[in-house]
Amino acid sequence: MDVFTLLALAAGLSMDAFAVAVCKGLALRELTMEKAVKVGLWFGCFQALMSAVGYGLGIRFRDSMAAIDHWIALVLLGLIGINMIKEACWGEAEERNDSLAVREMLALAVATSIDALAAGISLAFLSVNILWAVAFIGVTTFFLSMAGVKAGSVFGTRYKVGAELVGGILLIGMGVKIFLQDMGILR
Repeated sequence: MDVFTLLALAAGLSMDAFAVAVCKGLALRELTMEKAVKVGLWFGCFQALMSAVGYGLGIRFRDSMAAIDHWIALVLLGLIGINMIKEACWGEAEERNDSLAVREMLALAVATSIDALAAGISLAFLSVNILWAVAFIGVTTFFLSMAGVKAGSVFGTRYKVGAELVGGILLIGMGVKIFLQDMGILR
């Protein structure tokens, strides 16, 4: 997997976390670097962890599914992307909550990283250095989540829908690209 493709995947996966971070930034009474880092660490670490877990699950079935791996990547990334687009266009408004307590952040981190679990399964069927990919996904999510907290505190929810929409489009594009490359149509 080339760096551009990995960057697109990492950015696409981090858009849910970015959108929630925007809401956190909007709800925070006082924005500090410590709070932004805390949000970034929760989301970044869980994106990385869930990608690794997904990879671990996918690797168990990789050999038996090699003939259809491009279809698996297309379907999983496509469904994740479609769901993100659906949430962006018709999702419910998220409640403002400024809590950064472990219980609150754990729930948000798990909820925003479910997509990373499915993407990790897709990574198992690709030629990828999983340590590099997982680290890249985590670091990208960390920085974009920090930026989301800042954007939320400055701009409000103006960019939340756009972030989810772009993330969904990126993930669908990734699935199509992987499929076309594996079919020999795209190099």
